[in-house]
Amino acid sequence: MDFKTIVTRREGPAFIITLNRPERRNAINVQMMDEIIAAARRAENEADARALVITGGEDGFSAGADLNDALAIKSPAAGIEYFGRWRELTATLERLGKPVIAAIEGYCITGGCELALACDLRFAGAGASFAITSSRIGTVPGAGGTQRLPRIVGIANALELMFSAEPIGAAEAWRIGLINRLAPAGGALAAARAVAEVYAKRAPLSLALIKRAARRGLQMELAAGLEFESFLATTIYGTDDKNEGISAFLEKRDAVFKGR
Repeated sequence: MDFKTIVTRREGPAFIITLNRPERRNAINVQMMDEIIAAARRAENEADARALVITGGEDGFSAGADLNDALAIKSPAAGIEYFGRWRELTATLERLGKPVIAAIEGYCITGGCELALACDLRFAGAGASFAITSSRIGTVPGAGGTQRLPRIVGIANALELMFSAEPIGAAEAWRIGLINRLAPAGGALAAARAVAEVYAKRAPLSLALIKRAARRGLQMELAAGLEFESFLATTIYGTDDKNEGISAFLEKRDAVFKGR
């Protein structure tokens, strides 16, 4: 499949998606949503790709949703269809059986920020800035911002960010937990690639089920979450990778995991 709004490449165990609409500051339109979904599924099927990295390049991550799409919404039915596409995109990233990392430089605004929030981890260069600006234009975040942001940074920090619609810098984003790692300016992608190298040494089934347990567990009360965790832990004990991992540990050698 030839992509028009993104560029994909492999660098070692990292499958990298670069948003590529520089003339629109990487504004996310429906075509880009569909292409990110397709590329993510391609990464899912590449056994040697051990992490998916989404970046916007050196100048900026994304200025948000393409407002031309928003202006085209003239009815509730059209709105349901449009935001349904956003939910499909974010759900694809959250359900992907591999770690998903956003590598952020420059602006990461509203829809771009909401895309990053759906990633498992967020790394940012020192010059990055973050905002959800919906209240400036009389809208409500519709790509998960009101739900994911409070879960990541807490309700008070999330409301302050969304009420003000003002950008915060990378240092403040790191302080409140919006980003996991603060890299030197221009260094977010390198940091993500380095982490992908670490993940390449871990059991892929373990990473997939840890992600599933944590994300699904957030939607459950504690007792149900613990039961779900026990089920997944019991399931993985029947895998070849579990036998290889424990044997390698006892034999003091590096494990060779095969994802089965």
